[in-house]
Amino acid sequence: MELIQSAPEISAYLAADGVVDHWHPRVRETVAMLRADHCDAYSYAMAAYEFVRDTIAHSADSGDMRVTWRASDVLAQGTGICHAKSHALAALLRAEGIPTALCYQRLTDDDGSHPMVHGLVAIRLPGAPGWMRQDPRGNKPGIDARFSLTGERLAWRVRPECNEVDYPILFTAPHPAVLSALRAAPDRPALWRMLPTDI
Repeated sequence: MELIQSAPEISAYLAADGVVDHWHPRVRETVAMLRADHCDAYSYAMAAYEFVRDTIAHSADSGDMRVTWRASDVLAQGTGICHAKSHALAALLRAEGIPTALCYQRLTDDDGSHPMVHGLVAIRLPGAPGWMRQDPRGNKPGIDARFSLTGERLAWRVRPECNEVDYPILFTAPHPAVLSALRAAPDRPALWRMLPTDI
């Protein structure tokens, strides 16, 4: 799949904002901890990915009712759904000058029902062939996502026959419909009802 930049300048994928708040002390603390043992861009990117994938609990897997969306809050509270975890990973990577985009898939249940938009990131590392998507959702039985620059190792491959979609756009900021649901939901069950089914 060809990924499409939504901004002409690569610097747009390094920006901080109120969601990907890589200036925040909590983010900077985490960056410093990861950077201590990983001095090159590739090893740092993999360490940041594995940190978010493995130490920030996916709230649906853990049963946590809290809804997080700001990167610094995701890191502080140690929980979030796929979108929140993607925001945290984007902050950790952008803080170290690694261009990071937010991207999305439309996924469904096994029978093609109950569509929902899933969030992940794409990164661009020096020497790599281009943008590569990474899914920090978190592994569990049946899901084995890995950091990879040689071929995607995502949590899910889309099934077109079930009306699933890989959206090719590389966003510089969270999609407004996703962010609106995250900010408005009082708890995770409400969030499931509010998240968009398409973008």
